Amino acid sequence: MAPAFEQVPEDTETQTETPHNAPHTVNNDGQVDYKSRVTVVGSGNWGSVAAKLIASNTLKLNSFHDEVRMWVFEETLQSGEKLTEVINRINENVKYLPGIKLGKNVIADPDLENADVHFVYGETGNCAVKDANMLVFVTPHQFMEGICKRLVGKVREDAEAISLIKGMEVKMEGPCMISTLISEHLGINCSVLMGANIANEIAVEKFSEATVGYRDKREIAEQWVRLFSTPYFLVTPVQDVEGVELCGTLKNVVAIAAGKVAVMSKFGFHPCNSACELNQSYYQMLGFVDGLDMGNNTKAAIMRIGLREMIAFSKLLFSSVRDSTFFESCGVADVITTCLGGRNRKVAEAFAKNGGKRSFDELEAEMLQGQKLQGVSTAREVYEVLSHRGWLELFPLFATVHEICVGHLPPSAIVEHSEQKPKLSVF
Repeated sequence: MAPAFEQVPEDTETQTETPHNAPHTVNNDGQVDYKSRVTVVGSGNWGSVAAKLIASNTLKLNSFHDEVRMWVFEETLQSGEKLTEVINRINENVKYLPGIKLGKNVIADPDLENADVHFVYGETGNCAVKDANMLVFVTPHQFMEGICKRLVGKVREDAEAISLIKGMEVKMEGPCMISTLISEHLGINCSVLMGANIANEIAVEKFSEATVGYRDKREIAEQWVRLFSTPYFLVTPVQDVEGVELCGTLKNVVAIAAGKVAVMSKFGFHPCNSACELNQSYYQMLGFVDGLDMGNNTKAAIMRIGLREMIAFSKLLFSSVRDSTFFESCGVADVITTCLGGRNRKVAEAFAKNGGKRSFDELEAEMLQGQKLQGVSTAREVYEVLSHRGWLELFPLFATVHEICVGHLPPSAIVEHSEQKPKLSVF
């Protein structure tokens, strides 16, 4: 595992061997230049910020083509214009990240699969994912299986992927992390990036950190670090995909507890990804606490209990998960950030203030303007895993959050149920 503050070397052309079929152009001297092409699959709030970060770096790094393609699920705006047309005309995602310039080298593309259309930015290149060897996935997790099925056989064999997605898929055979879903469907290696990252704050270049989780290709992890790192966005590599991903997933459940804990516990959590995802779910639980005006002491207790359940759940699912991962940005830092200001906490708070009389779907549509709430679905998935494996009594907070979300318990149950002590210790 990399030291907490390990510095990644500056971009060089001699660090790794370049595949014979890597994207390339011929320079003025007749020599072949190998450069990586990047496509961002997703264009919501976080996807647009990711494209902005990446685009600022591809202009500086000789090993990357300048152009960054961003796949956009096409929408018609109230003005009658297509969203992609507006993004490409004014260099701004007016629906999901208004007021922020993405970089003139970001090209919005509504066609995920077609490789016949061409855009021009300094040079002509195919659109979508066909010619990209660096794929960045950042969409709501519930859409990923359908996206992967559309891309089967249409991505480069030597492509590398990274998932910024918090969540998991729960199947008959058990939980499946999003990074695993991508690797199994597309036959490519997939790293993950998670952290204490509220997109709007990064968009205006407030300092933030993130963690890249990788399996065994240290050189690929370093390439992702170079692609995302900026003076205001510090990225650290950790050799623990499952740990990092579960943190990002579970923290959303905890954030809901902070706003209204009881609703999420029955939805449960799907152990399909990594420790970072577990942290995401945890953060969402805290929304209940805020909605009930329980105070900072209660919130701190819920966050601590949630983090404990995140660690225990992650290690039960994946014995390889490292304790140290929970002390990275993807772990405790993400839990704190999401519980204090994330969208899952805010919606959970509104849910609790309304006494559970307004559904999460209704509040999501009203408050998030097209963005998706991940905590409720993750809570449901986690609950399904806990129930199937007979672990419900071991994770009272996760179980209670789901029960509150589905209306089986009042929001106040978050505190009552969190008083139970798990019968299992993995420390």
